[in-house]
Amino acid sequence: MSLPRYPSHEDSGARWLGKVPAHWSLERLRRCVHLNPSKLEVALFPRDLEVSFLPMEAVGDDGNLTLDRLRPIQEVENGYTYFRDGDVTFAKITPCFENGKGALMAGLAHGIGFGTTELTVARPVSGKMSSAYLYWIFRSPNFRSEGEASMYGAGGQKRVPDDFVRDLLWAVPPELERERIATFLDRETAKIDALIAEQEKLLALLAEKRQATISHAVTRGLDPNVPMKDSGIPWLGEVPAHWRVAPLKYLVSLRSGGTPSKENLDYWDGTVPWASAKDLKCEYLEDTSDHLTQLAIDSGAASLLPAGVILVVVRGMILARAFPVVETRVPMAINQDLKALLPNQGMHASYLAWLLRGTAAESLQRLDEAGHGTKALRMDAWTSLALPVPPEDEQREIVAALLAKTKAIDDLAAESTEVIGLLKERRGALISAAVTGKIDVRGEVAEVTE
Repeated sequence: MSLPRYPSHEDSGARWLGKVPAHWSLERLRRCVHLNPSKLEVALFPRDLEVSFLPMEAVGDDGNLTLDRLRPIQEVENGYTYFRDGDVTFAKITPCFENGKGALMAGLAHGIGFGTTELTVARPVSGKMSSAYLYWIFRSPNFRSEGEASMYGAGGQKRVPDDFVRDLLWAVPPELERERIATFLDRETAKIDALIAEQEKLLALLAEKRQATISHAVTRGLDPNVPMKDSGIPWLGEVPAHWRVAPLKYLVSLRSGGTPSKENLDYWDGTVPWASAKDLKCEYLEDTSDHLTQLAIDSGAASLLPAGVILVVVRGMILARAFPVVETRVPMAINQDLKALLPNQGMHASYLAWLLRGTAAESLQRLDEAGHGTKALRMDAWTSLALPVPPEDEQREIVAALLAKTKAIDDLAAESTEVIGLLKERRGALISAAVTGKIDVRGEVAEVTE
């Protein structure tokens, strides 16, 4: 889409705006919005009136809201953030801010809502700003990058301060123009979002196909004509007649990990990889985020495992959604949330990894709560999980076949992921260009609405 530029511009003096249309007014947002309106607005409402309640997970990265929770005002008026229909919000805490969490509030029960204290609420000043246009300002990469630069705090507790919004300079078009820009962005980003949704659906289908391919290979083998037998395991069903079925504990030796004392600085920032759950994001691991010194190993503060072991997560929130299985390529130590599986004789390490990936759903059935909402494997139940085991030469054939088949699927997934990235870049660039006046969309919207 090629769009015209405005006929005349002037320098805004702000790097995040650059040159803006000459007829737009430069305003600090404090003149255009009221931040975090007072809860006294609901003082006269019945205390038992049910209103919308939005924890952080109910606010989408794409501006969508999940409005299925209701709470009486008396339960939420203290300790939560207040907003109403027409207010515009964004999550101020990292990484939610960077991920784009925020929304134009609409459809709230009785027009009122309360939610997470990590939301900043902005209410447009009549005649100076509109909700729809403010929403797109908050969605723009310009606003987000400046907000990131203003964050205070440390680590995962960094937040965008309210003064950032109050003091931010922005170029504000006249009212009719604001409406047209918002309408244009609603329409054009919806088209891009539809294309992204198609690619995300394709990614989900490819993930399902990948998992089905793995599961079939490690439970049925590669030969569709091989004689089958009943495994005696309900979830497993039939397996090739020449395969054996054995509990996991007879196929491997288990090794546990731990965390050396953080107070002993001589144990840390060395050259020995030390794996934790955050490192298990790929199927083959050659390095880790954290490293120990050789002293930590020599002193017994940590144990070094050989290359070629299989790592799984046995405790942590990651188990609520996935069961990562990783094959190590170099010697390393592990922390207490992981287990290392060393294949016994007759068990090929790479096949064991594929076998555990292919039966991940069954592994996740053997979870228990470990306190504070954390998931953990019930080790006795998990190691008693009966698994199909082909002869070792056939294990190698299955590994080779799965490497080829999953690579083809992964290549398609990578292409789709790249397309999604390009579409998101296009969407961000379009929003930025529209709300900073780099493109003139007045004619585009006029043609549609007339």
